[in-house]
Amino acid sequence: MRIARSFSELRTLLPRPGSCPLWLVPTMGALHDGHGALIDQAKSEGGFVAVSIFVNPLQFAPGEDLDRYPRTEAEDLAFLDKRGADLVFLPSPGEMVPKSARIRISSGRIGTIYCGASRPGHFDGVLTIVLKLFHLFSPDVALFGEKDRQQLFLIQEMVRDLALPIRVLGLPTIREPDGLAMSSRNRYLSPKERDTAAHFPELMGEAARLWAEHSGHPSKDPLSIPGWLSEALVRAGFRVDYVALADRQTFLPITGGPAPDQAYLLAAVFVGSTRLIDNLDLSAERPGV
Repeated sequence: MRIARSFSELRTLLPRPGSCPLWLVPTMGALHDGHGALIDQAKSEGGFVAVSIFVNPLQFAPGEDLDRYPRTEAEDLAFLDKRGADLVFLPSPGEMVPKSARIRISSGRIGTIYCGASRPGHFDGVLTIVLKLFHLFSPDVALFGEKDRQQLFLIQEMVRDLALPIRVLGLPTIREPDGLAMSSRNRYLSPKERDTAAHFPELMGEAARLWAEHSGHPSKDPLSIPGWLSEALVRAGFRVDYVALADRQTFLPITGGPAPDQAYLLAAVFVGSTRLIDNLDLSAERPGV
């Protein structure tokens, strides 16, 4: 496994353009089996598998957890070596985000709602660094997890709108045995908070079942599901950031009219000071879909 810590080192360690398919897995480190699934998928396709590890300061707002975000370089490198990554890129903050840098990518309207409403500028920072990584690596394929569904949507939109010659793939969320979506931030949770967190996917699943039931019943309103879920989460001990239904095609909020055939259920909650996100594709929960 090769390791690059600067742009110049990266250029010398990347395969010759066109010599083989290049797969890129961008991460912020503190790796877990969710990241591992992305690497495994890339390895199964053949080609050269590169992983970047960079805790992106541009996507953290003042007062968020940038300083305490887990940084586990030694463990991450051992994880990636065992998983069979070909190259790891560990750039410095000063090179990735120089003080003189002024240009940012705009995530547009979608970047200001859901997670973007409570984390202003977050997705602008994400897209800016992801685009920079795409320029540095020129990958054929970039892999992301579907747990960050809004992020995945925006990255795919950026690639389409800017006509980048990259295929962006999203892979299903990898979950703990009790259903909690794997996340680097799960390690923040105390044992008691972790017990509470297990109710998050449980209630999301119940909301999806209600969606299917309501969608097939003319006297029931599927658009009432976010309100039901929000109240259930509060009763279970969560502080709710948001619960929403998003149109699967546009990612805009669904707030009225007939329930669409394709929708995502999105939610973000706090357990203590730890923010957790999750989503479900409700298209699979509609009768006959």
